Amino acid sequence: MKAPKVYLKRAEGCVDLPLPKYMTDQAAGMDLYAAVIQPIELKPGGISLIPTGLHIALPEGYEAQIRPRSGLALKHGISLVNTPGTIDADYRGEIGLIMINFGPEPFVINRGERVAQMVINKVEHPELIEVEELTETQRNSGGFGHTGK
Repeated sequence: MKAPKVYLKRAEGCVDLPLPKYMTDQAAGMDLYAAVIQPIELKPGGISLIPTGLHIALPEGYEAQIRPRSGLALKHGISLVNTPGTIDADYRGEIGLIMINFGPEPFVINRGERVAQMVINKVEHPELIEVEELTETQRNSGGFGHTGK
């Protein structure tokens, strides 16, 4: 199967930043970089919109999911508020990251720092059919820990 083509455009003033890239051959996500002009301190509990300096054009039927980096989450409590974030195929604006500091210490985001991952996925639009009843399953409406620890 042929890989889809994703077109990238750097925002003005961002030619110094690397393009997204996979850090290993089998990585699912490619790293995104902070395009902040000056360092931004994210205080504990703080939320900030971090620019990536990147615009993309996805093929029809695809999305880009924006996810936190596990190392930043484990070491510093840094995550994304809307995780995963979705970039739709028809969006052409700059990708921004709504970052949050769940950690106990302030965290400084520097220009060019790897701050998130982007995963490209195929999207299906199923036919929605309204019915009076759904088929039953063994689980049915069980949720939120219904199978125990």
